[in-house]
Amino acid sequence: MTNAVKHVVWDWNGTLLDDAHAMLGAVNRVCLHYGRAAVELDEWRAMFSRPLPACYERLLGRALSVDDWAHIDLLYHDEYRTLLDTCGLATGVPDLLRGWAGTQSLLSMWFHDELVPLVAEHGLTGLFTRVDGLLRDTGGGSKAGHLADHLARLALDPADVVLIGDVVDDAEAARHVGARAVLVTTGMGDRPRLEATGVPVVDSIPEALALLA
Repeated sequence: MTNAVKHVVWDWNGTLLDDAHAMLGAVNRVCLHYGRAAVELDEWRAMFSRPLPACYERLLGRALSVDDWAHIDLLYHDEYRTLLDTCGLATGVPDLLRGWAGTQSLLSMWFHDELVPLVAEHGLTGLFTRVDGLLRDTGGGSKAGHLADHLARLALDPADVVLIGDVVDDAEAARHVGARAVLVTTGMGDRPRLEATGVPVVDSIPEALALLA
């Protein structure tokens, strides 16, 4: 990257947390409930997009009402929580983050009141100047507006910031606010669609941080 990066905004699920198998298990719990065959990880990655209700309509092959989406959201998160204890940190976390010379924060689509103690449980709290979880009710929208608010609260110039995440929405959110992005292939985004965003795409946290050196 040509201009110096002073601050990294990290995504959580699929980026710092190695939880792709748990997210897939939660999706397949939804599939089971609606009589849809289970999907493989590569199949779900190719299908995944935001806003999530439209993504699940493609997955299930049916229109979804507001009540349908609320039920899907509940099914997904209940199953994900049962698998959360099987999830560890991504390769290079936290050691490489401790070696990063700039500042760092965390912006996640996970429930804020669950994210904060989870980050603490993994011993990461002291690494971040701010931790924001987004979901406080039924969610599924874009990260763009939340990123703008996150950077404003930190009084950061977006030109000094890179967002490291795992899905197309992360790149679009960064572009929306005037920040840069790096995407990792460890989460829900498949490489062809990640590469189509035009931002750097790597296979691990070590590779992502190497781009910032």
